[in-house]
Amino acid sequence: MEQVYIVLRHREIPDIDQYETYVAHGGYEGLRVALEQAPDEVIELVKQSGLRGRGGAGFPAGVKWGFVPKDVFPKYLVCNFAEGEPGTFKDREIAEYNPHQLIEGIIIAAYAIQANTAYIYHRGEFTFAAQQLRRAIAAARAHGWLGEDIQGTGFTLNIYLHPEAGAYICGEETAQLSSIEGHLGQPRLKPPFPATHGLWQKPTVINNVETLTNLPMILRHGAEWYRQWGTERTPGTRVYCVSGHVVRPGNYELPASVTARELIFEHAGGIWKGHRLKAFIPGGMSAPLLTPEHLDVPLTYDDLAAAGSMGGSGGVIVLDDQTDIAWVIAKQVAFYKHESCGKCSPCREGTYWQKMLADRILSGQASRRDVELLKAVSDQMTNTCFCPLGEASRMVVQGAYKYFADELYQWVEERRRAVEPAAV
Repeated sequence: MEQVYIVLRHREIPDIDQYETYVAHGGYEGLRVALEQAPDEVIELVKQSGLRGRGGAGFPAGVKWGFVPKDVFPKYLVCNFAEGEPGTFKDREIAEYNPHQLIEGIIIAAYAIQANTAYIYHRGEFTFAAQQLRRAIAAARAHGWLGEDIQGTGFTLNIYLHPEAGAYICGEETAQLSSIEGHLGQPRLKPPFPATHGLWQKPTVINNVETLTNLPMILRHGAEWYRQWGTERTPGTRVYCVSGHVVRPGNYELPASVTARELIFEHAGGIWKGHRLKAFIPGGMSAPLLTPEHLDVPLTYDDLAAAGSMGGSGGVIVLDDQTDIAWVIAKQVAFYKHESCGKCSPCREGTYWQKMLADRILSGQASRRDVELLKAVSDQMTNTCFCPLGEASRMVVQGAYKYFADELYQWVEERRRAVEPAAV
């Protein structure tokens, strides 16, 4: 299937980051349509489109908006542009090269929930993206799409950029809210949920960059237009970030029903250097890996869940047959140990023990018992961590053990023999 550019429209339209070019190609028409309707009608249209959150969980965007109470003010909208998931780099491309469509989407979402303040919470390292967003915000304000009494409708909205200082945990929505408020970026207990008790304990919606960037096109063309791609439960397109051992790494915007085989071997050019596929991670590093037997699984949230993994952030990391699974585990658990905020014991201690055992396996000091202990630690972390970070770290181990336990056992035996001193 061909790529469909809904959020990556800059690939077809040069200079779409410029206000005049964006407007010449239908820019802000979706917002105009939204402003001509009641907020509840906009929410209903987004529900009908079936748009699901593109940040990881895949929760229906319109349904999330519907949880916001009508009679509590002020309300807030937060655009999650933390994008710290290893293997994921789509939101950065959108913000850098199609910023006006993101800004338009933010205004549509804010109007739908009747929020007068919106924050774009972005990775501090994304300096060019932040510059592009500031320019787009200024242009939108200058042309009456932001500020007081937008286009004479009586609706007011201001958008602020809030940089994040490289903390992966602040991609979790409640930790992000704490960070915006000026507190330590640590997750909060849910319930209550942000829809009722978010920023400063007021109703708040948090949506991902890709999710919000879909909205202008949905408002312009309608729910049925959007549903022509994808599946009944996961309509539309997704941007799949392909990295690792492929010929053509990069972002690919495709119908959400695309299979891993087509994405990896047709669009990304197949496995590099003539090697063969060993495994792939379908939804960012937090997703359990899958094997070549899963190549024909559609990359939808539901199909991947049925296969034992998840769609996550859309980061597809490809591993060739020269890759050591022990090395993969060690790299991944080291990341989670480093990024754990330390709030809960299962994550704080579990990630420490996973890293220590993975390093021990890599060094040749381990035995079969250490591999089993690594699996046991990850088992004990199941459903005990305060937020998804700890759960993600144990899924890395669980997925590798499920398909490559024999390789891990063989690894420790061979490495032990290699480092043992020769008999005298």
